[in-house]
Amino acid sequence: MGVAIVTDSTASLTPELVADAGVPIRVVPLHVVVAGHEFTEGVDITRDRLVEALTAHEQVSTSRPAPRVFLDAYEAAAREGADAIVSIHISADMSGTVQSAQLAATQSPVPVTVVDSRAIGMAMGYAVLSAAASAAQGGSVAEVVAAARSRLAATSLVFYVDTLEHLRRGGRIGAAAALLGSALAIKPILTLTEGHIAPLEKVRTSTKAIARLEELSLAAVVAATPAGCDITVHHVGAPERAEAVADWLVDRTPADAAVTVAELGAVVGAHTGPGTLAVVVAPRVDAESA
Repeated sequence: MGVAIVTDSTASLTPELVADAGVPIRVVPLHVVVAGHEFTEGVDITRDRLVEALTAHEQVSTSRPAPRVFLDAYEAAAREGADAIVSIHISADMSGTVQSAQLAATQSPVPVTVVDSRAIGMAMGYAVLSAAASAAQGGSVAEVVAAARSRLAATSLVFYVDTLEHLRRGGRIGAAAALLGSALAIKPILTLTEGHIAPLEKVRTSTKAIARLEELSLAAVVAATPAGCDITVHHVGAPERAEAVADWLVDRTPADAAVTVAELGAVVGAHTGPGTLAVVVAPRVDAESA
């Protein structure tokens, strides 16, 4: 079988993307705790329940998978013939998931290389798909890891939140904490820098913020390599907003730019809050341009 791929649910990969990856991708779920009740991302926590809980200011938290869950995934891959595993996960600055994977790797029956994506959502998901494509072509561990890292390095993520309060509560606000004093007067546009959240721009209204989000995303598409790019518009409880942004981008991007809309997973959504919009622009590497 060669190299197997493991990731986690914060990659926002749909079952269809996983099924079409060319090699098996095992997705280990994270958990969301709402008012003391634990839910499994992608299994039994709905968007409506999450948005309802956040809007009502219920206590919402998230938790990483236990190392045993990762070990189960690694053992299953080994039983199916994997000689090695590349395990790609949410930024270590935002979750302890990488640490759990690393602990499990020490007991795996086959070698495991754990990659801290320094990303979230489809910014990580596209890198997982690139790694899977390399593995499907018989790539070595080094080649599979390089495919993931090159996609991550080229990918951009910009996002808008209605309020910084959810990021503050969850302790994931990072450098954006500098905006808290003026939070009522601005609508922040944020990004990921070296795996943590950082402020990008401050805008006065949500309408202007979304327009600026579109402009920044289009600039990233224009700067993409000739190989083209993949674009995902993420949202948390804001499908109409997301569809409008996607339509705007479709009208202005090259025909070979694939634009999709996807709900941001419950774990990340629990920290960004309802109304979140995020745009991932992932330039393709040359091997993926065909």
